[in-house]
Amino acid sequence: MPAPESLKDVYADELKDLWSANDQMTQALKTITEKVHDPKLKQTFESSIKGIGKHADTLKELLADADEEVEKEHCKGMEGLVKEALKHVLKEAPEDGELLDLVVISQYQRMSHYGLAGFGTAAAYAKALGLGEHVTKLQAIVADIYKADEYASKLAEKAAKKAPKKD
Repeated sequence: MPAPESLKDVYADELKDLWSANDQMTQALKTITEKVHDPKLKQTFESSIKGIGKHADTLKELLADADEEVEKEHCKGMEGLVKEALKHVLKEAPEDGELLDLVVISQYQRMSHYGLAGFGTAAAYAKALGLGEHVTKLQAIVADIYKADEYASKLAEKAAKKAPKKD
């Protein structure tokens, strides 16, 4: 891709990057969800997968509305987070179910926080560009991610209480 020459170019690049990040996170979550011990956590991740799909659809709509090419740009940042998550959950996973759930939540939140940063930034760009409807949609996505993150934190607190502790 050529270097951006305007805020609109930077905005479009951010949307394309987020689309790729969402797709990568979805694939990782599908794999990670199979390893989850707690039924509520599994349900949260299954719901997140659906939500992330809706977010990707919104990104496509926003690109089209901005008269940009509707294509994603591979997100190397999320690629690294996914690789790390799969390493910790599949290759170096604890045997204890509660500990594994804690590891899974940690990796999920890392990926989610990447999305929070990207969607929040995109909303700021959309605001500066006067794209009010885009701002509303992007801020709604940020709110969705925060809600899921807060719930994951509560599940982590619950799992941490049950997890084995060293003396």
